[in-house]
Amino acid sequence: MLAGKHILLIIGGGIAAFKSLDLIRRLRERGAEVTPVITKAGQEFVTPLSASGLAANKVYTDLFDLTDEAEMGHIELSRAADLVVVAPATADLLGKMAGGLANDLASTLLMATDKRVLVAPAMNVRMWEHPACQRNVETLKGDGVLFVGPNEGAMACGEFGPGRMSEPLEIVSAVEAALMDGPLKGKHVLVTSGPTHEPIDPVRYIANRSSGAQGTALGSALAALGADVTFVTGPADVPPPDGVNVVKVQSAQEMLKAVKAALPADAAVFAAAVADWRVASASNSKIKKDAKGSLPVLKFAENPDILATVSQMKKGRPPLVVGFAAETDDVMANATAKRARKGCDWIVANDVSPETGIMGGTENAVTLISEGGADVWPRMGKDDVARQLAARIADALVQ
Repeated sequence: MLAGKHILLIIGGGIAAFKSLDLIRRLRERGAEVTPVITKAGQEFVTPLSASGLAANKVYTDLFDLTDEAEMGHIELSRAADLVVVAPATADLLGKMAGGLANDLASTLLMATDKRVLVAPAMNVRMWEHPACQRNVETLKGDGVLFVGPNEGAMACGEFGPGRMSEPLEIVSAVEAALMDGPLKGKHVLVTSGPTHEPIDPVRYIANRSSGAQGTALGSALAALGADVTFVTGPADVPPPDGVNVVKVQSAQEMLKAVKAALPADAAVFAAAVADWRVASASNSKIKKDAKGSLPVLKFAENPDILATVSQMKKGRPPLVVGFAAETDDVMANATAKRARKGCDWIVANDVSPETGIMGGTENAVTLISEGGADVWPRMGKDDVARQLAARIADALVQ
């Protein structure tokens, strides 16, 4: 897929640099030419000889190489590539990029390039979450720099959290998306995500348990395939994906309004955990405890059924409507019945019973139910589920 593409790969100094060697191999498997540039710190983790052998290309390390710079090598390198990839992108490299510093070959190349830049951050979780690093990230995103990761997991230092560099194949997918018009280019896909909060009074609400992780992963995967994504999200724990049009809502009624405003769409994927009920008359003041210990009486009203509303639209219905069914019992039977009742094209069913440990976790085990039957997927990370579902959506829309 990358045949004839030239990737300039900048390898920063971090333990994740060992993954860059596999990244070179994966890129070359797909036909790309890779020119490695290794920082001084990067050479503490991988050798120029290793990178050169895998890339079958010269490795560059020194800004002041007389032979290369006699030919203005840093300018030529930076502009001959189709894409500049920084993996691992350390906190130091991100800071240099954001501040416009150019005091070594890598940072000079990044300043001199006129091509798109994709970075794969890798660092300790505390470094990633530091306000200075986050300011640099926001600056770079504003400059148009593309990001892949970081992932969450165990660190070499023994800590756990966001900061792990994305796996080589994830970076390859991001490279392909950055260089190519994806199969969903020109398609508008609507995605709902997260829970809804239905107010009881100004300080209390009713909600479903949902982190929004699966919806965010799906929005990101669809955008990576070139889709124009409208991402309608409730108050989720996980931030929305980059590169999408984010619409934030609180309640189910607000979500339905936002969904209708986002139509028409080529596909609509309803991954949000919408509360089925709301308090009929929410109090404008905090409900106080009764001195006698009497319990408040709450009257409930049914929330709008967003999936059914869109699935059964007479005009403006998206060609593909996908629902989610989180079930704790009789998963297949309940999800199949839900698909028929709602009128959607596909249902993504998942077992969220307590023993699975899926609710709020990083993995999912789903079954895709359509008119053609049920396709059971193995348990995998939510990012992998999202990529697989996005690929199925692309296949359905481009037929």
